Amino acid sequence: MNPDNYLYLSALLFSIGAGGVLIRRNAIVVFMCVELMLNASNLAFVTFARMHGTLDGQVFAFFTMVVAAAEVVVGLAIIMTMFRSRRSASVDDANLLKY
Repeated sequence: MNPDNYLYLSALLFSIGAGGVLIRRNAIVVFMCVELMLNASNLAFVTFARMHGTLDGQVFAFFTMVVAAAEVVVGLAIIMTMFRSRRSASVDDANLLKY
């Protein structure tokens, strides 16, 4: 398969994720769209590494997955705090968490 196909798929996934972040109001859906964008960038990193014959892209993808795992822990904790206090996971209610 041509590496260009993987890059097109990566661009499509990133565009879907960016559209979801801009359009959706539910924090969980926005969070999943951010994860989709991170996975699209990982696909592009691995594709470029494969094209150039190095392991640099796979190393970047690994560290991106590590950062994404930490982001999941912190992000879900914030969303759960927001849901417990307001009974809503809307992004518009996030400014109500201030004391």
